[in-house]
Amino acid sequence: MKKAKLYPWYFAIGALVIYTALCVVPGIIGIGYSFTDWSSYSKEVHFVGMKNFQKIFSADTDYLRFITNTLLFTVVTTVAKTGLGLLFAVILSRNIKLKNFHRGVMYLPSVLSVLVVGMVFSCILNPKVGFLNEFLRGIGLGGLTQQWLTNPRIAFFSVMMVDIWRGTGYIMTMLIVGILAIPRGYYEAASIDGASGWQKFRFITLPMLKQTLAVAIVLNVLYGLKVFDMVYAMTNGGPGHTTEVMYTAVFKLFSQGLYAEGTTMSSIMFVFMVIVGFFLIRVLTKDEVQE
Repeated sequence: MKKAKLYPWYFAIGALVIYTALCVVPGIIGIGYSFTDWSSYSKEVHFVGMKNFQKIFSADTDYLRFITNTLLFTVVTTVAKTGLGLLFAVILSRNIKLKNFHRGVMYLPSVLSVLVVGMVFSCILNPKVGFLNEFLRGIGLGGLTQQWLTNPRIAFFSVMMVDIWRGTGYIMTMLIVGILAIPRGYYEAASIDGASGWQKFRFITLPMLKQTLAVAIVLNVLYGLKVFDMVYAMTNGGPGHTTEVMYTAVFKLFSQGLYAEGTTMSSIMFVFMVIVGFFLIRVLTKDEVQE
């Protein structure tokens, strides 16, 4: 019996050791290398202190622009996916015809590979032979055609719109589950009291969905901060650096052999994501913590 009780501890300790060896230790080593001049151009590695961090946050480089792009992508996609996901969740949690079919159609994009979605839409949004511009010309709206991925003014928003299209269904599904878990008795009592649909949503649905919304927001924010695949597949950071985000920049730095700068940017984003994630969880689950 004693041995049987110890088995869960064996698995827990083993998992902790594996996680530490594969995740924690490499992360610590990476942070250590961010204080060096490690690169493929020299066999020697020298300690340079905060030089790499100063370069990242210097106004003379494009790195601040990459950070700004990442934050913009995170804010826009999080707000849009959460808002649209909530809207569709409320609609598709009602008794409407073919609701399961509509749910499946909305959820389908989220199961597709990000790289595949990015490459498909890079073809659709091609300014010369892309489906979207050809469709607009075909229906007599040629004046609305755009250089969707090559115009610096709209390229980044085109990427964000595609990401919103892909991720909204996933958030919607999470929120539908949360809505269906709300006891129907609350809505029946509200109907007896003469509450309108908006009042039911405001005073019943929204408060009861608070924890689910908190999880959705945290997941969206963390995804936005570490976005790479969608930008890489659609624009590779172009035109120029208008769509460049932190992790596409990290990828290019490592490709160029500038390992120290790459690990510096990765370390900055890792620390930032931990801080933001912790802050969001504390704020969005404040009532639960207090209870």
